[in-house]
Amino acid sequence: MTEALFRDDARLQHCEARITALEARGVQLDRTVFYPQGGGQAGDVGLLRQADGRELAIVDTRKGVDPGTIVHLPAEGADLAGWAVGDTVTARIDWRRRHRHMRFHTATHLLCALVPHPVDGCSITVDYARLDFHMTEPLDKDVLNAGLARLVAEAHAVEHRWISEAELDAKPGLVRSMSVQPPRGQGRVRVIAIEGVDLQPCGGTHVANTTEIGAVVVTKIEKKSARTRRVVLGFATPD
Repeated sequence: MTEALFRDDARLQHCEARITALEARGVQLDRTVFYPQGGGQAGDVGLLRQADGRELAIVDTRKGVDPGTIVHLPAEGADLAGWAVGDTVTARIDWRRRHRHMRFHTATHLLCALVPHPVDGCSITVDYARLDFHMTEPLDKDVLNAGLARLVAEAHAVEHRWISEAELDAKPGLVRSMSVQPPRGQGRVRVIAIEGVDLQPCGGTHVANTTEIGAVVVTKIEKKSARTRRVVLGFATPD
């Protein structure tokens, strides 16, 4: 198992960790701040640094084959000579990239509050976020942009908490995604609560307050099929 430090503190940018496995795909650690690709959110990039200063660039992060493990992927052909199981390293993420993921991911939750339909597709990247809604009626870009601006400016607190699987079963409407279901088997499920706005299961990383999202806007609305409307988000101003 890899201790996923980002689950409880998405603002952690680095940590000390021990290498537990070296494999063809990459490096496993006993603990990490790197988020693995999942739930529509892209995996983190960054670097691992040994005590002597040697560094290994990490170009992606994925879930391991064994449940609960996380694999840090170096660039293809990277030299792993001198790296060994048991070594202590510093794991450091690309914070600017992660923070954009956090802002976009939180913005998609606001969008869910504005468009009360099931979600059947999601992608959160450093440059944009998109949600595919299972619906037939048209969406108005100006109305959505006004709603996003209002919710961002209202400074709603964003927090995570855990509920039991039994609580989730009693409130099936909390699950908005049609394609990805919350993981089961541990007795509890992580939910993201945006005060007075949205509550749904989510394992991703988020900002602490909606004002931190900044100026996010709908850049495109597409009719992907008879029952799917795609909404794409972008930032109105460059970082």
